[in-house]
Amino acid sequence: MLILSGGTGTPKLLRGMKEVADFWVVVNTAEDVWVSGNKICPDIDSVIYALAEVIDDEKWWGVRGDTFITHERLKTLGFDEGMKIGDLDRATHILRSEVLRAGKSLCEATKAVADAYGVSHEIFPMCEEEVSTIVVTEVGEMHFQEFWVLRRGEPEVTDVYFKGIEKAKIPEEVEKRLKKEEEVLIGPSNPITSILPILSVEDFRDRLRDKKVVAISPIVGRAAVSGPAGKLMRAKGYEVSPKGVAEVYADFLDLLVVDHADRGVIRNSVATNTIMKSKEDAVRLAEFVVSLFDRI
Repeated sequence: MLILSGGTGTPKLLRGMKEVADFWVVVNTAEDVWVSGNKICPDIDSVIYALAEVIDDEKWWGVRGDTFITHERLKTLGFDEGMKIGDLDRATHILRSEVLRAGKSLCEATKAVADAYGVSHEIFPMCEEEVSTIVVTEVGEMHFQEFWVLRRGEPEVTDVYFKGIEKAKIPEEVEKRLKKEEEVLIGPSNPITSILPILSVEDFRDRLRDKKVVAISPIVGRAAVSGPAGKLMRAKGYEVSPKGVAEVYADFLDLLVVDHADRGVIRNSVATNTIMKSKEDAVRLAEFVVSLFDRI
């Protein structure tokens, strides 16, 4: 099974999914950014940390129990990194960046990091090329990290686009596996900034039309479970609801998993408890989702 991941929702699911199914992951990289000389791949790291059982499961990013000594020391020296990077987390970024500086690809660097954390699942970036999610707001255009981290998602949003996406290519390793894959799960991640960048790499979206595709809605009722998905969906012209999520994936989606609260709201949907407050919740949801592919 292929799982498309980004943000915080899907890593929560992966912590349970690893107990019940074999899978590989393609991860959004349009939120990547270079900080203090190192490449930060927040969505890739959240996947690796979740599978390695070291993720900070209160914030669902970063490493559990991390300290911020280096970040704070830099501030006292007059340099503000902007993003608050933990000391243990920074070691991951340094490892990745050194692999890249040695001339290796991002796919190879991702494997090096996963191996270092003892993660055996295959994890791939959506592309090797630099792609950036740009949020168009009332106060100007800005990288997603500035919008969400520095400005706390407060500016009103009028549009979202992916800078550099026209040059992005599906990695060869992903292309080979995608040709053979029959089942695809889109995790409960932000449809606009976590999943849409992946779908926008070359003809990735078209390649899903002959596969069994299940998606989990990150929207319950009229609100996102977490993050700025609602604001960003409105900016792209989608209703903030499971119906809006289904519309984002309409040309290839077979089944949408919605929360009990949205039972019967749209066709081709199945309802269960989609809120994951514990690993047990994640395992239960993973088991439910895996069983759906036999229905398609």
